[in-house]
Amino acid sequence: MEERDTVRDDQSSLIFLGTGSSTGIPNAKCIIQPSTPPCSVCFDSIKLPLQTNPNYRCNTSLLIDYCKANGEHNYILIDAGKTFREQVLRWFTFYKIPHLDSVLLTHEHADAVHGLDDLHCVRHINPDNGVSPIPLYATQECLDSVILRFPHLSKEEPKQHEVTGQVALVDWRIIENHCEKPFIASGLQFFPLPVMHGEDYVALGFLFGDKCKVAYVSDVSRFPSSTEYVISKGKGGELDLLILDTNCIYLNGLRNTHFCFPETLDAVKRISPKRALLIGMNHSYDHDEINQYLLEWSEREGIPVQLAHDGLRIPIELC
Repeated sequence: MEERDTVRDDQSSLIFLGTGSSTGIPNAKCIIQPSTPPCSVCFDSIKLPLQTNPNYRCNTSLLIDYCKANGEHNYILIDAGKTFREQVLRWFTFYKIPHLDSVLLTHEHADAVHGLDDLHCVRHINPDNGVSPIPLYATQECLDSVILRFPHLSKEEPKQHEVTGQVALVDWRIIENHCEKPFIASGLQFFPLPVMHGEDYVALGFLFGDKCKVAYVSDVSRFPSSTEYVISKGKGGELDLLILDTNCIYLNGLRNTHFCFPETLDAVKRISPKRALLIGMNHSYDHDEINQYLLEWSEREGIPVQLAHDGLRIPIELC
């Protein structure tokens, strides 16, 4: 957590609001119905203060603190899952994040969208124009699914009492799941990265950054060749940072909708970024134990790789 104090006021940074699986860590079942022996990661995750506990993990989510050339900061969120309110209370307050300027959605699963109703807590209030809707970027399929669950987040004009009430006002911006269809969110250009999240479902990652190139892929079981080409060294271009999903540590894990640990490391080797940080971990990952293994792997393979953790903040030159 030493990176927290190394970010200058005139510098962009990435803040990992959450790095865990959909259940979060600790898994409630492990605490109220403990196994024999009990789950060591889940029980360890509740022993230490949350701010300094890398095994305590909320739903995967990233905040981009984008410092533009004029020194103005824009705050861009990727995904607002079931634990979004907790993430706001923990990390927005810790890093003094005043509001959000835009939101990007990778897909419509609960761990990516079920916190959208709490966006009203972090919307931007303009002294001249009052409450401003938050631009929210998603595919048409994702929008349609979210509106079924949250009809008050539709494109329809809100009622007057809703404008000042506790309602998340959003301005939907439709994006395409195509690597060659970039869009601009709060001044920063993003390229969608379609990936398979199970063999019959497409989720998005995002490629962003000019001076430093960052690829964020939170939910993936397989890279289509066109997507992998865009972010691979010697093909589309070398990444400065790859942020990549790794859900289960075992190759024979029960889920086929996420990379397991060996598959993640195979993908890192193929893509060959300058650096990689892993997210989406379930309770089979002990932070210190796996990071020790990854130190040895990194020395052997020549690519620095570590598990990220909730609250991790890293400086990055995006423009």
